[in-house]
Amino acid sequence: MKKFAVVLSGCGVFDGAEIHEATLSLLSIAKMDCSYEIFAPDLNQHHVVNHLTGEEMDETRNVLVESARIARGKIRDLKQFNPGEFDGLLFPGGFGAAKNLSTWAFEGADSSVLPEVEDAIRGMVALKKPVGALCISPVILARVLGEVKLTIGDDDSTIDAIESLGATHVSTTHGEVVVDKTQRLVTTPCYMLDATIDQIAAGADNLVEAMIKLMA
Repeated sequence: MKKFAVVLSGCGVFDGAEIHEATLSLLSIAKMDCSYEIFAPDLNQHHVVNHLTGEEMDETRNVLVESARIARGKIRDLKQFNPGEFDGLLFPGGFGAAKNLSTWAFEGADSSVLPEVEDAIRGMVALKKPVGALCISPVILARVLGEVKLTIGDDDSTIDAIESLGATHVSTTHGEVVVDKTQRLVTTPCYMLDATIDQIAAGADNLVEAMIKLMA
């Protein structure tokens, strides 16, 4: 049975992991007779957003603790991730990828990536194991790896930023995936487009299926 590692960035689209993308990715993995383990970094979120009003809240929350809501408590610190134990690594989207796993939301192409996130990506690539990224999270792959082929949908400013890093962008629509066969990367746009939840499910299914095909 193939085993995925799924990296979350909190709980909620505006300050953490996008819950639909995270949950539907887990469902896709299970439907395809694979298993998964969930990870998140143990650090405070950049900020906390009231998802009803969109306003920032005066409180502090921890990324690992918040991600545990989606994982139903079964989750590990990303620093414990060992690429040798998994066949694939998957990053759902949500602003947490750009605020907590990296500083992309604030610095774009000049952003930094959390060391344990970069180590996880580079570890999988070195072992020629696939890495999948949904929604905005492909920007992390561009920041870490540079010359890669990927998609973040059709957002011009994000496309310009990742191409400045040496990445090749492919514009996509709902459910489509882009495969970088050299680096074994799979990306899909999800909520980077004006999408519905069934379109998110299709994207997750297609991404997981493409990742399985790249597994040795």
